[in-house]
Formats: sequence, C-alpha cells, structure tokens
Amino acid sequence: MKKQKLSIKAKHVINLIALLLIILFFIFLITFKEKLNNVASKVILSQVNVEIINSASTYVDSLFNYQKNNSDFHVTLLEFGSTGCVACKRMETVLEEINEKYPTTVNIISLNVTLPENQNLMKYFGIAAIPTQVLLDKRAEEFFRHTGFYTTKNLSNQINKIIEK
Repeated sequence: MKKQKLSIKAKHVINLIALLLIILFFIFLITFKEKLNNVASKVILSQVNVEIINSASTYVDSLFNYQKNNSDFHVTLLEFGSTGCVACKRMETVLEEINEKYPTTVNIISLNVTLPENQNLMKYFGIAAIPTQVLLDKRAEEFFRHTGFYTTKNLSNQINKIIEK
C-alpha cells in the first residue's frame, strides 16, 4: 500500500515537472521569437544560390529602385504572407490603411509565399515566417523588417522615418 502511494506521488511529481518544462519551453519561444526568426532567416539566406540572388536582385532593382526608374514612390512595402494565415488576413486591413494614407508615396506589394513565382523573392529576402513586412527605400535597399502582425501606427512610424530623410 505504501509503495502504491509513493508511486502515485512520483507520477504526480513527474507530471508536474513535465508541465513546468513545457511552460518554460513556450516562455523561451516567446521571449526569443525575434532571435529565432533571425537565425532561421540567416539559414535560408545561406542556402540561396548565386543564380537566385542575381535574378532577384535584378528584379528588385528594376522595379523598386525609384531613383533609377524615376518613379514618385519613396518606399516599397513588401508583405510576405499567404491566404490561409490568420495574422496575414489581419495585415490586409493595415495594408489598405497604409495605401489610403500614402497612395503615391508607398508602393505596396503583397506576395503570397505559397505561389511558385514568389519563392525566389522569399529566399532572396530570407523570409522564415509570415507575415513579414519588408520596407525598401527609394534605392530598393531594405531599411526595416518585421515579422508578425504590425499595426498601422507602427508601420506608419517606420515609413515616416524614411520619408523624412
């Protein structure tokens, strides 16, 4: 009888320890989400071959280098997402608000990462999670990146920083 009570207590202790480890694991993931995403992005970038880098670089430069192509846009907002992503759907409203606020200043490009034609750009920018917003300046150089939902106010603040330069 005493062994059975001890065994039940041991099981409860083991279950409690397992639960605490799971909670600590999730706290770790939440705390270091940005760093983990950066590491994953670097891994993706390290695996991109020269052909993809050259073709994507040429593509980005030809479309989004507004100094070369004499466009009135000052900023490009690349939104990497997909149709089945809840946070990506929430970002659609933010993109509409940004488009209303900066119709001639910000060029918004939504890229569905599940489509084959967007895979090279996804690799070129090292997109590891969605939604990811990448802001390019007038010379098509990245100046800001965020992964996850981002409010209109926060995105506007980032856009204003580059516009005011």
